[in-house]
Amino acid sequence: MGNLIEIKGVRHAYRTASGPLPVLDGLELSVPEGGFVAVVGPSGCGKSTLTRLIAGLMTPDEGEVWLHGARVTSPRATVGMAFQNPVLLEWRTILKNVLLPLEIVPTKLTKKQAEERARHLLNLVGLSGFEDKRPSELSGGMRQRASLCRALIHQPEVLILDEPFGALDAFTREDLWQIMHALKAEEPFTGVLITHDLRESIFLADEVVVLSGRPARTQYVLDVAVKGARDIDHLYTPEAAEMLNVLRHQIAIAQGRELPATTRRAAQ
Repeated sequence: MGNLIEIKGVRHAYRTASGPLPVLDGLELSVPEGGFVAVVGPSGCGKSTLTRLIAGLMTPDEGEVWLHGARVTSPRATVGMAFQNPVLLEWRTILKNVLLPLEIVPTKLTKKQAEERARHLLNLVGLSGFEDKRPSELSGGMRQRASLCRALIHQPEVLILDEPFGALDAFTREDLWQIMHALKAEEPFTGVLITHDLRESIFLADEVVVLSGRPARTQYVLDVAVKGARDIDHLYTPEAAEMLNVLRHQIAIAQGRELPATTRRAAQ
């Protein structure tokens, strides 16, 4: 299969009172159809900007973003998004919150079919029986599960996850990591995960892209040896420890705390 997402030479800067603030500088990134890529990097390096570009919520100053062979120039209905804050509407039940995108995105589903699909997704994430509850009646982890269902309700080609588990406790986070694998097996999608958690990146993704400090470029790409579903024990293997060491070193380089190996050798 070819690449579903292609980021080609993207440059972007935000306009500020003191002048342009460059955030991306010639960024190159690709995601194969059905693949799952995690993007990590220093705070403020443009990771969230990247998600908006893929979703078509903004366009780059230079370069191109392609999705399924078409250049992205406007918002795409084939993209689902989940964020750190689930942003569920309190005046709607959990079921109606999950169904919300179908009121905006064109669908061929009948009302009955849409409700059946929403209930199926809620069951997949362990929320069967909570369909008629309000968001305030659910825990943070349960609200995030509902948010994932809402992002998948319209069967998007691409699921963008912008630090969706960052505010959760460690046990809930690991539980949701495993649920993500179950969801992807049941509801195939091409995934892009933005995260600051290196363990999360190697547990969920097939490939981890490290961005440099701002303005960001693709600094390093780590191929995760174990693809597809895996269990938490994977994080405690020597292979996982080695991958985490590599990523920590790359983040230190991106933050300017360490020099690349070639530079260190030249300086000695």
